[in-house]
Amino acid sequence: MINKINKKLIKNKFLKAKPFNYVVIDNFWNKKTANLLHKEITKFSLKNTNAHYDNAIEKKLVCNHYDKFDHNLYNAFSYLNSSLFLQIIKKITGIKKIIPDIGLHGGGLHIHPSGGKLNVHKDYSIHPKLKMERRLNLIIYMTKNWKAKWGGELQLWSHDKKKNQPLKLEHKILNKFNRAILFDTTQNSWHGLPNEIKMPKGTLRNSIAIYYLTQPRKKSERRGKALFSPTEKQKNDKNVLTLIKKRANENLATKTYRMK
Repeated sequence: MINKINKKLIKNKFLKAKPFNYVVIDNFWNKKTANLLHKEITKFSLKNTNAHYDNAIEKKLVCNHYDKFDHNLYNAFSYLNSSLFLQIIKKITGIKKIIPDIGLHGGGLHIHPSGGKLNVHKDYSIHPKLKMERRLNLIIYMTKNWKAKWGGELQLWSHDKKKNQPLKLEHKILNKFNRAILFDTTQNSWHGLPNEIKMPKGTLRNSIAIYYLTQPRKKSERRGKALFSPTEKQKNDKNVLTLIKKRANENLATKTYRMK
């Protein structure tokens, strides 16, 4: 399903990357698979999404139910969670005892409509069901003919140790079709797309997300919820700061996001 990966080269890039271990892999799926997936995702009904986020720090829709996926998308998630692909992940990262989150908790098909956003954040560190440590995130962009002027690029930030918050924007990764990003989520890995996306009517920012887990390490964080950071404009907004605290400590009630 995927193109051949130079694992040695990719591993070298992954381990040397800053501000945390990550690597970009273009032309991830082979051409036939990429086109089949694009066709199914483009036709995917927003009514089939099972999580809708509409608040000041996060606006997106998610589907992580296999029974909602058509044939090729179902197979794609199955492959990314397979022992065959897991061997590739192990060779790239050097992490040997790792397993996929086949339940797609926090993963699945992610959809951002126009106006969508995701404040810079650190993912939760301990899986709420399996009690394992979330170590890696794989994201694959699935919208063809993406224009940089629309925004929606993935931002990678360095870490402020004293304040436990993002310090400096280090990289912007364009939302290019069939581009994959693999990164370690445990290295104070601040990431997000904090600026509202401005796309033409009918265009959606689609991506596939998968997580990989290990047994918790002794020095790993024990964060059960994602930790978000306010944007520059939100830093003095008490409502946003309260929302971030609430989001970090308990389930945030979600609302249906209405398309603009």
